[in-house]
Amino acid sequence: MKRIILTGGGTGGHIYPLLAVAEEIKKISEDSVELIYFGPNHPLNDEFEELDIKIYSLASSKLRRYVALENFLDVPKFFISVIQAFWRLYFLMPDIVFSKGGPGAFAVILAAKFYMIPVVIHESDSIPGLTNRLSAAFAKRIAIAFNKASEYFPPEKTAFVGNPIRSKLFKDWSDQKSAKLSLDFKPEEPVIFVLGGSQGSEKINNFILDNLEIFLQDFQIYHQTGSNNFGNVEELAKAFFKTAPEKLQNRYRFKSYFSLEELKIAYNAADIVISRAGSGAIYEIAAFEKPAILIPLASAANDHQKINAYIYAKAGAAEVIEESNLKPNLLVVQIKEIIKNTEKKQSMSEAAKNFAKPEAAKMIGEEILKLIRFKPPFEFKKNKEQ
Repeated sequence: MKRIILTGGGTGGHIYPLLAVAEEIKKISEDSVELIYFGPNHPLNDEFEELDIKIYSLASSKLRRYVALENFLDVPKFFISVIQAFWRLYFLMPDIVFSKGGPGAFAVILAAKFYMIPVVIHESDSIPGLTNRLSAAFAKRIAIAFNKASEYFPPEKTAFVGNPIRSKLFKDWSDQKSAKLSLDFKPEEPVIFVLGGSQGSEKINNFILDNLEIFLQDFQIYHQTGSNNFGNVEELAKAFFKTAPEKLQNRYRFKSYFSLEELKIAYNAADIVISRAGSGAIYEIAAFEKPAILIPLASAANDHQKINAYIYAKAGAAEVIEESNLKPNLLVVQIKEIIKNTEKKQSMSEAAKNFAKPEAAKMIGEEILKLIRFKPPFEFKKNKEQ
């Protein structure tokens, strides 16, 4: 029996890749495997239980490189998480630890190093977070989603693999017309899928709602709001449709959170995706070969979303509108330019397909199992697209 610890959390950007790799390990392992998750409490943790992955909660503490009041609270929580990690690893003694970074992960890495347990880490963004920068010194293998991140890690143990995506998203794709009809949209009219990430984006939500009449003149909108913002969006949408013209009715749908099946349908229905520029969203959009307009989060650490967005745009798969330039007329012009220019739309879809790395989760899963068997590391290869 092989025992593998998964750690990392705080957002869907940390949790979804862990789930994707866990699914692949279960598929490809020749031996029986026990998977255990160490991380902070999060609504998405239920998805680990659905895969029969045991959960051990850790105190959540964020590592910061700047002075902030939260540091006074997080420093003691960090030491609590270290004690928790040392205690639990002592009794579990896994064969390997796989970390996605994020709150609580570094404590597990320190404990693993003390017990001489090998560590594999994955960095999703173009500019690594502090947890993964520190963890790299203790890692046997480092997987990255963007080539630019290789500047921060030792090349001899770093590999460009992309970002792990759950394989179930790719199963049983429906055609676009059927997906639109299942959402009660008109199949002959464009659908804009607005995606704010697992936590939603208050700024994008408000922007869409404030300008809903402008957007609905030409487009149908499917909008993921995030659970924290759902109530506000629902209230504003109800107020809008009480007085909205008849021709705008039934052109707007919104949900707080998508199940895997719902997310698959949403991507299939979309003509264009409007999204933040987290690595997880970019790689999902690429996997579905959808043209995108990215609005990077201006307050993201190290400005990593902006860098992610421009790397993806340079590949030809997206347009970028920074928050400071986010105006309704500009966004409408960008959308129309893509939809009406068939050649451009096809070119962006092809660029997205070339950017995607659908085998990322499998590659990491294989490397984790290979490391348990003491086999040589994968080789880092530069990718010209990035």
